[in-house]
Amino acid sequence: MHQGEVKRVTLIVLDSVGVGELPDASEYGDAGSNTLANVAKAIGGINLPNLGSLGLGNIISVEGVPPLEKPRGAFGKMAEKSIGKDTTTGHWEMAGIILEQPFPTYPQGFPAQLIAEFERLIGRATLGNIAASGTAIIEELGQEHINTGKPIVYTSADSVFQIAAHEEIIALKELYRICEIARELLDGEHRVGRVIARPFVGSPGSFKRTANRHDYAVPPPSPNILTLLQESGIKPWVLGKFMIFLPALGFPRLCLQRAIWMAWIRP
Repeated sequence: MHQGEVKRVTLIVLDSVGVGELPDASEYGDAGSNTLANVAKAIGGINLPNLGSLGLGNIISVEGVPPLEKPRGAFGKMAEKSIGKDTTTGHWEMAGIILEQPFPTYPQGFPAQLIAEFERLIGRATLGNIAASGTAIIEELGQEHINTGKPIVYTSADSVFQIAAHEEIIALKELYRICEIARELLDGEHRVGRVIARPFVGSPGSFKRTANRHDYAVPPPSPNILTLLQESGIKPWVLGKFMIFLPALGFPRLCLQRAIWMAWIRP
């Protein structure tokens, strides 16, 4: 493996493409999980020649991706050190931030007192307050939302406070304002990882979420990889959930990844 200085690191994150359970998987109902291997098995094998050439099949057994004697990349399987199961937690760890306390989750919905205070601040009653699929809950409560103008509040397995509203009932500007109020309210013991605006359109039976989603995440603490890069005069570019580092000559080799694996291609 070439050990010289790295001029550029491109880190690509594939969400929900896991390669096996972590030691604490049973605490989250994920015992026995192995998304990539199980998907490949279910479809009779998967064709990934480029990833396979880098060493993907050397990490775990994947039907259709055989291990290679001399893969082109360095490869490995990593375990998350932070406590908790949440998107923000994993992305923070890739930036060098380790959480010793997980973000709170609400499988039974948010406390009644918290919802009451939220409703007081926004001047509206709400619907829902359950853990649910985002598409299912707008089908279930969408008509009532249209009739009453009440936003739909729900959560998921992640540490999120999601607010769904029809764009013709609650304008985007107002939905975003409501989310900003929620973000300010949700602090301390209820400091969820993200508040998410979930606008939708359509009518009962054909509701559709739009691209106007907006996330209000907890700001990451400093220092982290991105701030250290900036302090070193190196400009990182971030595209959505794809983190692209463009280190200058002399930057040490460094790459953290939660989901699957990492590889440096030989020159």
